[in-house]
Amino acid sequence: MFTRRSALASGALAATALAVPLHALAQQGKKDSVTLALVLEPPGLDPTAGAASSIAEVTLYNIYETLTKINADGSVSPLLAESWEVSPDLKTYTFKLRRGITFHNNEPFNAAAVKFSLDRAGAAKSTNKDKRTFANLSTQVVDDYTVVVINKDIDPDLLFLLGQATAVIVEPKSADTNAAKPVGTGPYKLTAWSRGASISLTAWPGWRQAAQVKIRRATFRFIPDPAAQVAALLAGDVDAFPRVTPRSMAQFKGNPRFQVIVSGSRAKTILAINNARKPLHDVRVRRAIAAAIDRKAVIQGAADGLGVPIGSHYVPGAFGYVDTTGINPYDVEKAKKLLAEAGVKLPLTLTMTLPPAPYARQGGEVIAAQLAKVGITAKLQNVEWAQWLSGTYGNKNYDLTLISHVEPFDLENFAKPDYYWGYRSEKFDQLYDKIKTTTRPADRARLLGDAQRLLAEDAAHAFLYQPQWVTVANKNLRGLWKDMPVFVNDLSTMSWA
Repeated sequence: MFTRRSALASGALAATALAVPLHALAQQGKKDSVTLALVLEPPGLDPTAGAASSIAEVTLYNIYETLTKINADGSVSPLLAESWEVSPDLKTYTFKLRRGITFHNNEPFNAAAVKFSLDRAGAAKSTNKDKRTFANLSTQVVDDYTVVVINKDIDPDLLFLLGQATAVIVEPKSADTNAAKPVGTGPYKLTAWSRGASISLTAWPGWRQAAQVKIRRATFRFIPDPAAQVAALLAGDVDAFPRVTPRSMAQFKGNPRFQVIVSGSRAKTILAINNARKPLHDVRVRRAIAAAIDRKAVIQGAADGLGVPIGSHYVPGAFGYVDTTGINPYDVEKAKKLLAEAGVKLPLTLTMTLPPAPYARQGGEVIAAQLAKVGITAKLQNVEWAQWLSGTYGNKNYDLTLISHVEPFDLENFAKPDYYWGYRSEKFDQLYDKIKTTTRPADRARLLGDAQRLLAEDAAHAFLYQPQWVTVANKNLRGLWKDMPVFVNDLSTMSWA
């Protein structure tokens, strides 16, 4: 098993029972389909063209594959690349590719497809949310099964990033239509998409290890309403619900029909602030908003207590984490003073845009009540996921929004001048450049701490908590991830007991 850092350092009918062997009878009777539920429906099925994590929840490692694979414990192992070597300067990666692989449309997987995919992800017209990462890469084809990737900077996490959904390898002829007709090298193909209801996948017989796949048919249903989530599980309409609303957990924990898995995460739930809007461009106003919020009450109200307070855009357990919760602590009187110092006329009315996820709708109510105590009127605006993606994320049309950012390594977003947060800091940009090019772990950890403190002092957002994810599933379903360094539902590892 490779890790990021070690890799850088180097049923049958009863009438026929008598005629069928017992093991064959068992195999015929074993369930080979699964129905999973998700809170949010993906806006499309091309993870290189949209930021929604729900795209990867359906497609990553199922329809599409990547050079490397991220495992449940956060380690990285080979996938489409069978091996790699890293140069002494830690910038050049030589990948040896697996042979004999084809895409779903029978086109060959080779080095040319890898170069096309990585170049496309970093191109000027790319809409890949990790475009900046890919723009730093240059890819060279040595032969059909050898690719050299040269990074402008040293990035200790590159092998991990190459296992994420934004780095899927696509087939050049089909790339432009992947959002509706996805073509990959993975073990499953899209068979149906009923918009607003479900997506169905079927095992692809052309996959290199097709005989090992136990789940032949998979359906993803979209159920944002918490009560409907519980009803679907109890009725058996859904076999598993990854990242179900935490409030439902108590109804299943003592039920022998179900297994309940509480997972760690690298997600950051934040009250994102549009730094480009007045008066939110004033750090005193942002600090006031942060000081007005009782993180523990938000965790209780939004996540039923399943979360850890954070003070910056980084979480406990991540390399280089420092506790910054003391920089902007809950202090109502301080919040009032900061608003007065900033010359804000009260009441200050701001719109808080809430996507459909229950943590946002529930947490928004709690935060609005807290902000009211310091003279800020938060008008709650409930939007559908597609509206959030286009209006809030795409057009930056918001004041405040409650959202979980689930990517493990996304400090880089604060260095993107056109990112939807509107945060601009030359000091942070310089600091992040140092983080990217520093090789000594102790120095890099120190710089990461500096970056966390700077974001907290700037009150770039009101940083709330690190969520814990709850999965409720049929007790007989195997292969579900215990922890979730990235959002994945790896169907090829699932089976029925």
